[in-house]
Amino acid sequence: MIELIPFRGVRYNLENIGDIADVVTPPYDVISKEQQKKYYDKSPYNIIRLELGKEFPDDNSSDNKYTRAAKDFNLWLQDGIMGQDHEPSLYIYEQCFEVNGTLYTRTGFIGLIKLQDFSEGNILPHENTLSKPKEDRLNLMRACSANFSQVFGLYDDENLDVSKHIYEYKESHKPDITFKNEDNIREALWKLSDDKIIKKIQRAMLNKKVFIADGHHRYETGIAYRNEQARKNPDHTGTELYNYIMMTLVAMNDPGLVVLPTHRCINNIDTFCTDKLLDAVSNHFSVQSFKFQSENADKKVEQIERVLANSGRHSFAFYDGNRSGFHILKLKDINYIDKYLPDKKCSYKDLDVTILHTLILNNILDIGEEELANQENITYTHNTSEGLKWVEEGREQCAFFMNSTTVEQVKNVSLDGEKMPQKSTYFYPKLITGLVINKM
Repeated sequence: MIELIPFRGVRYNLENIGDIADVVTPPYDVISKEQQKKYYDKSPYNIIRLELGKEFPDDNSSDNKYTRAAKDFNLWLQDGIMGQDHEPSLYIYEQCFEVNGTLYTRTGFIGLIKLQDFSEGNILPHENTLSKPKEDRLNLMRACSANFSQVFGLYDDENLDVSKHIYEYKESHKPDITFKNEDNIREALWKLSDDKIIKKIQRAMLNKKVFIADGHHRYETGIAYRNEQARKNPDHTGTELYNYIMMTLVAMNDPGLVVLPTHRCINNIDTFCTDKLLDAVSNHFSVQSFKFQSENADKKVEQIERVLANSGRHSFAFYDGNRSGFHILKLKDINYIDKYLPDKKCSYKDLDVTILHTLILNNILDIGEEELANQENITYTHNTSEGLKWVEEGREQCAFFMNSTTVEQVKNVSLDGEKMPQKSTYFYPKLITGLVINKM
């Protein structure tokens, strides 16, 4: 079962911080060093100081980014920069954004979900995790006893037994917070503390499964922190707040649920040769060449994306910097993959990213699991234009442009107990960090 509870969220005091847009950030794992500095400079109260603090050469066990985060967090609470809500609440969270000229609205709600091991089969991952990010998040949680950012979870809601309560409340109340972030995405938050509505949502969530869309490292860190605290606490009951994790939950059938592709750019392959690659892939793929209809970069991108979308599943657009055109590689027979992955479930073998990694990156370019984990020989981008530019500038040797993984595929892989290759999904937009904090 899924145990959902409301919580007394910690939020910025809008009267004391000025513009909320100056103190929030994207999730820590997509912030570069340059962006980190930018957020530091935006406001002395930017959440970056808690979520992803700067490191210095003279850091030690008593003065480091984790201890400084704890000090700032407690100071901001003491000085009224942040305050804790008086009543336990769920928080409705809406993001309005544009993708390729189409407007979307994604609606979810933030609450605390009781942590469960994946083996229980109620909360399901779809990606593998790395040890280093989990160690970082655990050190931060130990120092601050808080969730500064949310795990992103999906749930089935075909009958709208949860969503109807969310939409009814949202449509009859004004948001507590609304603003546009730096990417021109409109963010809105409602505090829902009506106990009758909360109980209806809790009951509706009980028998659902939650699929982790984003935040696998944060979720597994929550498990590790819970286990640590339980060992230390002789009176552990299982109801303490460290047994829960803050999560944004979005229905799988939400009209604003958008998954963008993550393209693969390849570099530093000593033996790379386009002709040899195309000859090798022809064993498993049909290869169709297309001339660019324009020399304009935007037109090239538009053509690649259109042709790739029309090519359907198990297809990739391959570009090696030849400004005259590109190639579409389409798998001839899905059964080819069985030879390489005989023990994997069909849901895993059917993924475009699995096919690309197995038959081309590994089998032809010799980019194995270790290289992928260390991001050697490969650079990821969600932007076709960026990938095209990198190849034409010589930063990358070639690019494989991909169609998006679907939400249904995420669900099927998770239910089968499989884990997708790294960077298989990109749920857009990312959840904002700093709107609500769970203080344990």
